[in-house]
Amino acid sequence: MKKIPVILDTDIGSDIDDTWALGFMLKCPELDVKLITTASANTVYRTKLVAKYLEETGRYDIPIGRGPKTDAINNNPRIESWLEGYDIGAYPGTIYGDGVTKLIDTIMSSPDPITLCCIGPLSNIAAALDKEPRIASKCHFVSMIGSIAKGHEDSPQKIAEWNVIMDIPAAQKVFSAKWLSAAITPLDSCGNIRLTGEFYSKFFSSKSPYVKGIVDSYKSWLDFNKCPQNLPEKSSILYDTVAIYMCFARELLKMEPMTISIDDKGFCIPGEKGLPLQCAMDWKDKNAFYEFLVERLIS
Repeated sequence: MKKIPVILDTDIGSDIDDTWALGFMLKCPELDVKLITTASANTVYRTKLVAKYLEETGRYDIPIGRGPKTDAINNNPRIESWLEGYDIGAYPGTIYGDGVTKLIDTIMSSPDPITLCCIGPLSNIAAALDKEPRIASKCHFVSMIGSIAKGHEDSPQKIAEWNVIMDIPAAQKVFSAKWLSAAITPLDSCGNIRLTGEFYSKFFSSKSPYVKGIVDSYKSWLDFNKCPQNLPEKSSILYDTVAIYMCFARELLKMEPMTISIDDKGFCIPGEKGLPLQCAMDWKDKNAFYEFLVERLIS
């Protein structure tokens, strides 16, 4: 089976789910990861996190592109203690200081359409569209973003979701572009993804370096947030893992066609104007996804 070329754009280092998503992506043989770009606020810190995880898993063959710093608020370095003693200057892979330009070059030089998987604020993607609007016609856009009818953990009220409100103009620009195709997982389908019980015990007992990097950085994240160290019992919410799954499969999800625009307050507005896309609104079999996710990470 021909692999799907993909670029991951991430704000790793705020919530821990980006780290889970990165590990999951690296363990999916369906995907050929061409580039990982870091987005939003302190991108130097975020780039170090990606570099350390890639180095510890032996995947430093994948280039990293550092996005520009932004003024996004509330982006504290919650996993910084995991980086203690890490020397990015000795990183054996390639890091590009201008991640936006590298993203454009990777898309434009690809003989096949790129799947652009965005699991953070869309600042890098908007900047890339400003420089080279043609990237949209060469990409399938997949993103964890927004809230349509539900909020976190099945709350019955939609919200202005984090990845939108951290850069509303960027989200509006991206949702105005003409992508080859577009698909999103809003909070409706990803805001309730949490491993518990046997699924999480199986993950937590694994000795895989992919799991170790997640667990060690999760401990750092829990310490920063002054959370109980209840690692054997449950994970945090793993929003971004759903977007990774959607890069190559959607059989377990209930997908609905929609056209969505972003208003000036950061809400997703279904209607006749905006971006035509496939929206993951719910699950056909959530437990099957949990099993799939764990098996990929521990294999």
